[in-house]
Amino acid sequence: MDARYNMAPDRVLKLWPFVCRADEPGENGDFQPELEVFLHPDGLLRPAIAICPGGAYMSRAPIESAVIAKRFNTLGFHAFVIQYRVAPYRYPAPQQDAIRALRLIRAHAEEWNVIPHQITLCGFSAGGHLTASVGTIGSRVDANAGDEIDRFSGRPDALILGYPVIGFSKEWGHRGSGDNLLGGDCSEERRQEFELHRFVTADTPPAFLWHTADDPGVPVVNSLHFANALAAHKVPFGLHIFPHGPHGLGLGDSAADVAVWTALAKQFLAEGIGLVFPGKAE
Repeated sequence: MDARYNMAPDRVLKLWPFVCRADEPGENGDFQPELEVFLHPDGLLRPAIAICPGGAYMSRAPIESAVIAKRFNTLGFHAFVIQYRVAPYRYPAPQQDAIRALRLIRAHAEEWNVIPHQITLCGFSAGGHLTASVGTIGSRVDANAGDEIDRFSGRPDALILGYPVIGFSKEWGHRGSGDNLLGGDCSEERRQEFELHRFVTADTPPAFLWHTADDPGVPVVNSLHFANALAAHKVPFGLHIFPHGPHGLGLGDSAADVAVWTALAKQFLAEGIGLVFPGKAE
């Protein structure tokens, strides 16, 4: 692994009190999902961000994992990385993991000095699909484990979507992500159930989206569809389309214009929906 992305968390927690078994055999079978904890070093009461790396529901990209958490630490957040299940696990396993992670963060909020009603879920590419699905169709998912963690909310207070997959259609979606989440023999009708802009409502959490206009991997129309739906339902959102850049930019440090997205995201969360940071008046 590139040393730039090999950053050790403060601690690692198993998400579930039982062993997770894969739906189908494969090299990722029996993977046990985890929550990696990256607390702000000053230990003060702060908002939190939980990160879902991308990887087409087949892997979890290091470029969108600990390095993102560390950057948000510098911006004043407690940060977490969700190492969620991917293929051969199928829907709803990744969604269950993300919801469980949010519940676990809230269960430990007092211990970790997290503001429990100021937790943002952030995802990239297919991790963006995971993030947006929790924000739109998360209520469909049974993420209960039969323990005390179940009583905490698994709903994010805000979303950050970096070059997100929003659908799996032939015209503009990302087919590979759909194959890995739903199975390669999945029908077109079933795929349409996961075109997430169709499920935005007035109750969808506020969202910050960013994309590059010429993204060759996940077309920018994915973000545009979701932003249009947010606008139609009067959900607060921010949308930044940068003119050029490949898919999977992560922090965007290789492109000066794109690299501002983390600061723009914090500004949206602070000014647009009122996240509170130490030293700022409520």
